[in-house]
Amino acid sequence: MADMQQLYDAVLNGDANLARSVTEKAIEDGFPPKDLLDSYMIPAMDEVGRLFEEDEYFVPELLISARAMKSALEILRPLLAEGGVEPVGKVAIGTVKGDLHDIGKNLVAAMLEGGGFEVIDLGVDVGPEKFIAAVKEKGVQVVAMSALLTTTMPSMKTTLQEIQAAGIRDQVKVMVGGAPVTERYASEIGADAYSDNASAAVTIARSFVNG
Repeated sequence: MADMQQLYDAVLNGDANLARSVTEKAIEDGFPPKDLLDSYMIPAMDEVGRLFEEDEYFVPELLISARAMKSALEILRPLLAEGGVEPVGKVAIGTVKGDLHDIGKNLVAAMLEGGGFEVIDLGVDVGPEKFIAAVKEKGVQVVAMSALLTTTMPSMKTTLQEIQAAGIRDQVKVMVGGAPVTERYASEIGADAYSDNASAAVTIARSFVNG
């Protein structure tokens, strides 16, 4: 019988191989995939987020925990889909037009996935049309935009204006972040929220889909 505490610990400690092997064993033993996700994996990532907020974990720890979560999710995702289990919500994430930085964006995407979201990663240098298509075609509830350069921050404003012009602003919540971005700037351009780290982004996204 698989030891489920091992799964929690594997995600918390960033042991991708153990996370995968315990998940495989649990499925063989008949554990419902949704229980593995809801009772062990998401709580482990929530604890990772808490440790990060309290400066006990740093970016490297977040990344390896997210990788362990992803390793287990690769096994669970098709089983969850077969069982008709819906994700917590859908998020489209990307670094805005003109900006090629992706480390922060990748970290937020990994933490959102670890929090139970379906994440549509649009990559870098993402124009407004791609964010709009994700809302229209994929049904995303949250758009998360990242900018790492002061020169690309105006692309966030442009994207929000285009979302408004497309008539879908009321269908989606928009969250922004990145090193030069501030809460004040987010408010000025009409974003719904600003996040300064990956853990907080998960909390904000949850409030959007649960609110």
